[in-house]
Amino acid sequence: MLAVHFDKPGGPENLYLKEVAKPSPGEGEVLLKVVASALNRADLLQRQGGYAPPPGASSILGLEASGRVAELGPGCQGHWKIGDSAMALLPGGGQAQYVTIPEGLLIPIPEGLTLTQAAAIPEAWLTAFQLLYLLGNVQAGDTVLIHAGASGVGTAAIQLARLAGAIPLVTAGSLPKLQMAEKLGAAAGFNYKEEDFCEATLRFTKGAGVNLILDCIGGSYWEKNVNCLALDGRWLLYGLMGGDNVSGPLLSKLLFKRGSLITSLLRSRDKKYKEMLVKAFTEQILPHFSTEGPQRLLPVLDRVYPMTEIQKAHEHMESNKNLGKIVLELPQ
Repeated sequence: MLAVHFDKPGGPENLYLKEVAKPSPGEGEVLLKVVASALNRADLLQRQGGYAPPPGASSILGLEASGRVAELGPGCQGHWKIGDSAMALLPGGGQAQYVTIPEGLLIPIPEGLTLTQAAAIPEAWLTAFQLLYLLGNVQAGDTVLIHAGASGVGTAAIQLARLAGAIPLVTAGSLPKLQMAEKLGAAAGFNYKEEDFCEATLRFTKGAGVNLILDCIGGSYWEKNVNCLALDGRWLLYGLMGGDNVSGPLLSKLLFKRGSLITSLLRSRDKKYKEMLVKAFTEQILPHFSTEGPQRLLPVLDRVYPMTEIQKAHEHMESNKNLGKIVLELPQ
């Protein structure tokens, strides 16, 4: 099969398609013939040599995929049959023509969505669902500040916050990104390049601050985050795009707010946790992708590239211009 490959860490120019051995499904696993996969920041970090896959995971890039079941391994429970369409959360291996997955991590394709659209769901939406619903315990009426509001996770989090009856606010670095976030349901958006998002958030909340912060930035935002956190607020850290250094009285400021700093990664979670997460998402959230009306959820696709243009896809993500997900289509 063909798979995205790089021989040494570095820039996008190191990526190419290589013929590699097709995997075989093990006990309780399914072989998926991949139609599409989506790009994530983790793919860029892994290509640069900064984010190794978890032990036992494929070294091929790709944390999500959609396609059709091609083969069932021994011990499968009979929930899936050959030819079924599905999407999947992966620890790696999605940017190849075939990938093996534990059957409990397969998710049905919502009615009305294409396989290309579905490829943009698993990693971003499960991350946003985990942060808001399982860890953040989002409640109706909560105000939620979502950094990188036009990213895959950001566009999912806006819609999931609205679904919970919460009030999403976003930060982003351009007017088109803010306009798209507001179209998806953000109550307000702040351009972090032009204004202090902490001051803007406190103005919007009349000084009360936000109940939840979804933060993929980290170090460079710590002081503004804690300053605009409400009493008893939850600050959910899931990335370090702004570095990992904190210099200053973070702990005393957080203690004064009685705030919770909760950290989370999804890729390194074990199979049991991921199966629980997939089951909860499939039951609670998936039906809303197919219902008509204002509560309908939609994956936001920025661009679709053929897998042969993998270098261009990485360059586009690195330019930070994407509004939503970048999807890759596999040669069939």
